[in-house]
Amino acid sequence: MSGTEDEAGIPWIVPAMQQDIAWRDGDIVISVPAKSGTTWTMNIVHQLLNAGTHAFEDIYAEVPWIEFLRHPGDTPAHVHARLSAMPADRPRAFKTHSPPPVVPYLAGRDNAQVRYIVVLRNPEEALVSLMPFLAQHTDAWFDLWGLPRDMLCRSDFATFYADIIAKGGMHAQGFFGFLNAWWPLRTAPNVLFLHFGDMKRDHAGTIHKIADFLGISLDDAAWSRVLEYTSFAWMKAHQSRFELPTVCPCPVLGPGAMIRKGETGHAREDGMTASIAADLRRVGEATCPDPAALEWYYTGGPLP
Repeated sequence: MSGTEDEAGIPWIVPAMQQDIAWRDGDIVISVPAKSGTTWTMNIVHQLLNAGTHAFEDIYAEVPWIEFLRHPGDTPAHVHARLSAMPADRPRAFKTHSPPPVVPYLAGRDNAQVRYIVVLRNPEEALVSLMPFLAQHTDAWFDLWGLPRDMLCRSDFATFYADIIAKGGMHAQGFFGFLNAWWPLRTAPNVLFLHFGDMKRDHAGTIHKIADFLGISLDDAAWSRVLEYTSFAWMKAHQSRFELPTVCPCPVLGPGAMIRKGETGHAREDGMTASIAADLRRVGEATCPDPAALEWYYTGGPLP
């Protein structure tokens, strides 16, 4: 969820292994902070690359998470081997929760031609969504890694914010630090910068924007399929496909962990208080030197 394994404190996330990926021309990196629209964007890209399809069991088998170990015996070498074995006759798409330089940003004629789709979400909304998501990790998954559940979980948001977010500096590192890392690259030709709130306000427009960025043109029937299969209703009805059902040796998530509400503007209903919001904003102002970037992070709209 943040830049390094020590920062995240989660042994199945090893961001450093992204440095050794053998990148290819056409690779697509979906770089998004935790609970900020990652799964939706993964599915959008997958649907566009396949002209709209329901013939998949697990989005993580189609769009690998490039900093994720599937079990304690998995290694970065195994991850790199799986990525290298992906078909070479189509673009590969990947998920990461890391910004540059943890995930390499490649540009220029001497590098592979990699494209980056970056999505950010109002940090209040992302953090209130993160607490129930972590709680939905199964006992079997925690047991597999030999971790106590209370390492990541609390019963109320105020305690979660104090113990998990603020104490570990996750808000500064994994959210506002993410913004800082990508902000100078927001207008680069191989970067598409999106805000989750804008995506929710204009589903069809977002799909077309991503398609244009990827150079994908579809006929009317394919567009119709893509719009259907990327809708919240369809993804909710098929939520098991987005919960790592096939790639790990035991269930990782309980039902509904990934596709929960799909809403914006309800952070206060989910536990965000005025005092926590003020503290979060204080951290943002201390971490992010550009007021325009910080304002956009909270509200979306046209990029400054």
